[in-house]
Amino acid sequence: MRSDYLFNYDWLYVADDVSHHIPDSEFEKVIIPHTNKIFPHTNFHENEYEFISTYRKHFTLPEERNGRRVKLVFEGIMTAATVTINNHTFEEQRGGFVPFEYDITDYLVEVENLLTVRVDSREREDIPPHGGRVDYLVFGGIYRDVRLVYVEPVYIENVFIRPTDVLTDSPYFDVDVYIRSNDTSDETRIINFGVSSLGIEQFEPYAPTIGMSVSKISFTVPITEQFVLWTLENPQLYDVQITLNSNNIVTDMYDVRIGFREAHFKEDGFYLNGEKQFLRGLNRHQIYPFVGAAVPDRLQARDAEIIKQYGCNIVRTSHYPQSKAFLDRCDEIGLLVFEEIPGWQHIGDEDWQNLSLRDVRAMIERDWNHPSIIIWSIRINESWDHHDFYMKTNALARELDPTRPTTGVRFFDDSELLEDVYGFNDFSNGIIEPTNSPWLVTEYNGHMFPTKTFDNEERQMEHVRRHAHVQAQAMSMGGVSGAIGWCAFDYNTHLEFGSGDRICYHGVFDMFRQPKWAAYVYRSQKSPDEEIVMQPATFWTMGDRAGGGNDPLYVLTNLDYIKVYVEDELHNTFYPNREDFPNLPHPPIKVQRLGLEWGESFGSLKIQGFLDDALVAEHHISADSIPQKLFLKMEDDELYADGIDMTRIVFKITDEHGNRLPYAIQPVELFVIEGDAEIIGENPFPMIGGQAALFLKAGTQTGAVHIKATTSRLSTAFATVNLVERGGKRV
Repeated sequence: MRSDYLFNYDWLYVADDVSHHIPDSEFEKVIIPHTNKIFPHTNFHENEYEFISTYRKHFTLPEERNGRRVKLVFEGIMTAATVTINNHTFEEQRGGFVPFEYDITDYLVEVENLLTVRVDSREREDIPPHGGRVDYLVFGGIYRDVRLVYVEPVYIENVFIRPTDVLTDSPYFDVDVYIRSNDTSDETRIINFGVSSLGIEQFEPYAPTIGMSVSKISFTVPITEQFVLWTLENPQLYDVQITLNSNNIVTDMYDVRIGFREAHFKEDGFYLNGEKQFLRGLNRHQIYPFVGAAVPDRLQARDAEIIKQYGCNIVRTSHYPQSKAFLDRCDEIGLLVFEEIPGWQHIGDEDWQNLSLRDVRAMIERDWNHPSIIIWSIRINESWDHHDFYMKTNALARELDPTRPTTGVRFFDDSELLEDVYGFNDFSNGIIEPTNSPWLVTEYNGHMFPTKTFDNEERQMEHVRRHAHVQAQAMSMGGVSGAIGWCAFDYNTHLEFGSGDRICYHGVFDMFRQPKWAAYVYRSQKSPDEEIVMQPATFWTMGDRAGGGNDPLYVLTNLDYIKVYVEDELHNTFYPNREDFPNLPHPPIKVQRLGLEWGESFGSLKIQGFLDDALVAEHHISADSIPQKLFLKMEDDELYADGIDMTRIVFKITDEHGNRLPYAIQPVELFVIEGDAEIIGENPFPMIGGQAALFLKAGTQTGAVHIKATTSRLSTAFATVNLVERGGKRV
């Protein structure tokens, strides 16, 4: 039978290209995921991670082989890796965004084995996305999980399950089972396909073809029981189990999670299960402060939760395949996914293109069972037309997965359309008239209006207006399937693209995943039955705008109307601004004629929100802007005591009502006062923008972890998280 171990522990690391003769004493102990270097959140050069490093692991097999094969599976190493087991070296793996594996059976020894991984983290022009200028950093290290997997000589390598005709009276599964054989036996085996929760079971005989390493067995299974559709509101998932049986003995077992849904792009828009859905979303980079991309599953999944929580129904994985944990969470919460191959404008030579074709295959074969994924982007982001290359990427994608459309992202509107959906980055501060169909806006805003949490109020307010304007216009135009904003989170970049500190401030969240006001443009589009949202886009100061005053200001809300008070005196009642933002479910409310002028005294702001004429929300902002509180929160109550798990420690300097104060520029210092955990990030942290976060990384001892935060002139803040045991096999 198959046996699967998490292989993340007891690694040794040195930031150098070394031979086997260097003693272990020159290495440091690390746990995977691991970044080859910890950085400040800003102001560093990419060449600081562009070096060759060495990972080493001594291990004995955790259980007897008993005739089984042993595979070593790497989910992601950036950017290239050369793996040696004992005295055998495999061919270099090039590319850091897709998984790869090696059969190490023939190179194992009975006693201690030595595994060495030489990691080349240089931005090599022979490996996508590099070769030209790239607007993001890739970082370095073994940054995704490693697994050790035992399999029988004949085993299930992959499965593709396609629920078909799910809106009809005769639904069925199309099933492809890929079986790898390292055996010359022609013994007939039985494939058992089962969905226990639906009472579905079917048996298919399989006779290995001698001389073939992989066989594809295809069959259909009628769906005879009632099922629940996978929807945005109720993303119902089902577990499917496929087993391989020999002489009535189960020899292999493969689990797949699926959803029943039908997704189509048509000339007039996108349809999910026969219902038209406007696609409102954000692009997401896997880049985090301090550690690059080397974060555990919890933080990967949290990004999906944040994007969904803030009113989006789709995310684009810009510009590469992303963590399985992120995609799994999209399945679980009902967040649609536009998944993309690695690249950024540049197309390399034939060898480079072949690597890109490999990425197309690896992405689709890894992720084809995710119900959240509705489209494959198989064109290099913002590249010029390349007929021959893109004929190949489209043909490969359609061969591997005939159920999903293809797309490619352009920044010009007269491109050759070889894909099924025209993807277009529209930076016109609006929406241009579609020239092809179906049409999907894949980026907008972004570099056209970078906005920081510490920018003045006028700029942050205009950031709000631009996001709302594009969403409103996209919903007003026929043939536009949706608009995916650039982008969710600020990110580290190269000199050619950042704001001088090598950060692209293009997000509606900062890089710590804390919201700017523009994030509430999206969150306020949720139904008030799901969540009441009311966020004023103002710091309520007199002199932060040119000329002074606060007129106008926007309130981002999904309520019917608001009442605005200054120093408890009613100023006026205001309603959603449907004239400037037509067709948005919940347009911003524009508050005008406040009459406050430079140099005049003014009182605190109070906003009351009403739904069906009932008061349901109230927001206060103090007029004095004096720091009153140091806010501290652990984003999770519980972590695994596995040496891997992490959570964010969020902190803010606020007024008495909890509003962040962007110009309260002073250091905040965090301390672990009890428990087995460490704080990762700049500490003390030079607070700017009023909000930030550091990471807390769990140790291996269970129990409570208590931390405190301090800053000048404010009371100390405290937070707690509990570390608990984690199950599963690991070595």
